[in-house]
Amino acid sequence: MKRLISVLSLTLLFTGAAAVSADMSTDSTFSSQQMNRGKPLAYPILIKAKKPEEVGMSSKKLKEVDEIIEKDVRNGFPGAVLLVIKDGKIVKNTAYGYAKKYEGLDLLRHPQKMKTDTMFDLASNTKMYAVNFALQKLVSEGKLDLNARVNQYIPEFKDQPQDNIKGKDTLRIIDILHHSAGFPADPQYFNPKAGALYSQDRNITLKMLSKTPLQYEPGTKNIYSDVDYMLLGYIIEKITEQPLDQYVEQQIYTPLGLKHTVFNPLQKGFKAKDFAATELKGNTRDGVIRFPNIRTYTLQGEVHDEKAFYSMAGVSGHAGLFSTTSDVAVLLQVMLNGGGYGNVQLFDQETIDTFVSPSKLNPTYGLGWRRNGNSSMEWMFGPYASETAVGHTGWVGTVTIIDREQNLGMVLLTNKKHSPLIDPKENPNKFEGDVFETGQYGSVVRAVYEALNQ
Repeated sequence: MKRLISVLSLTLLFTGAAAVSADMSTDSTFSSQQMNRGKPLAYPILIKAKKPEEVGMSSKKLKEVDEIIEKDVRNGFPGAVLLVIKDGKIVKNTAYGYAKKYEGLDLLRHPQKMKTDTMFDLASNTKMYAVNFALQKLVSEGKLDLNARVNQYIPEFKDQPQDNIKGKDTLRIIDILHHSAGFPADPQYFNPKAGALYSQDRNITLKMLSKTPLQYEPGTKNIYSDVDYMLLGYIIEKITEQPLDQYVEQQIYTPLGLKHTVFNPLQKGFKAKDFAATELKGNTRDGVIRFPNIRTYTLQGEVHDEKAFYSMAGVSGHAGLFSTTSDVAVLLQVMLNGGGYGNVQLFDQETIDTFVSPSKLNPTYGLGWRRNGNSSMEWMFGPYASETAVGHTGWVGTVTIIDREQNLGMVLLTNKKHSPLIDPKENPNKFEGDVFETGQYGSVVRAVYEALNQ
C-alpha cells in the first residue's frame, strides 16, 4: 500500500491530474470486478520521463517537432500545446504561441501566452472522451447492449409517416456508433433555416433529434454525423438518469482526479483567461453569418460549436467538453492500460477491443473511434502509425492519437480557428490557422513518430 501511495503521488507531481485515493472503498465496483477477474489492484499511472531516451525516443528529433510548431507561430499560427506519452511516461508537454492573440479582428498589443495548463475546447474529441468513455463503461457494466435498437432507450425514436427514407424502427446503437445510421452530417438546428427542426432550447432539441429525417438508407455507407453523437449522449442520459455532464464528471473524471475536464466551465468556477480563445467574432465568420442570438465577441471558455452552444445549452454528445493536455493524457493512458488508471477501472479490455474494431463498410471507422485503416487517414495519423492506431480530431484544432502497438499516445491541442478567415465570402469555414502544418496535424504526428523510430 505504501508503494501504491508513493506512485500515486508522482502522478500528482508530474501530470497535474490527481490520481485517485488508495482507499478502495471509494470505488466498490472496481474492487469487486478486480477480485472477480483476478486482476492487479492498480493500473499503471503516468510519471514524467527524465529524458526521451528512457523510452526509446530521440531528444534531437523531438526538437524538430518543436521547430515545426515554432516556425508556424512565428508566421502567424496562434498557439498549441503538444503532449506525448510513451510506455507510461510523459515524454513531452510543451506550450507554443498564444492562447489569445485577438480581440475581435484586432491584434492584441500584449497577447496572452499559451501555457501547458491552458484549457481547450475539445470540439469533436468530446465524442470520444465523454460519450465513448461513458458508453464503454456502460457496456462493461452490462447496462448497455450495442445491438439493442435505439427505440429501446428512446421510445419516440421511430419512422415518421412523412419520412421519405425509413429505417429508424430497426436502427441499433452500433449503427449509430459506426456513423452508418443515415443521418445528415450537420443539420443546423440553431438556425431558423432548419425549418421544423429549428431549436435553441435543449429540451426541444432532444425531441427534435428523433424527428430528424434520414438522408440515406441506413447501413449502406459511413457518413460522419454530429446527430449520431447527440443521440448517443441522450441515450446515456436515459440510461443513467443524469445529465451527460454530471454523469461523466462524477463517474469518470472525478474518480480519475481530473479537475480541468468539464462541460460549461465558465459556469463551474473557471475564468476566461484559463482558456485558449477560438473564433474572433463569435460564430459570425468575421461578420458574414447571422442567425438569432448569435455571439459576436471573441470566444474564450464557451464551446464554439453552434449546435452545442445554442441548441444544447453547452452539453452535447458531439461537442462541449473542455480539457488540458495533462488531463487528456490520463484518458489516453486509460485506453493504453486496457480500461483503468491507478485503482479505478472504467471498462475492460474486451470492450475496448470491440469499440476499436473496424466497420465492415469502411476500415477507417471503429465504434466512434477513427482508425488508421488505410492511406486515406495519413493526413491525421501520418505514415508511421500502426494500422490499429485510433484517435479523433476536433474542428477547432484538436487531435489525439492512441497507438496501442507502440504503447504511445499523443494529443495536439491548438486554437487554429483563433485567426481571421482567408476569404469569408468565398469560404466562411477556412481560417488562416487551417493552412499551417500544425493546423493540418499530419506533419507534427509524423515528426513525433520519427523521434520514436530512431
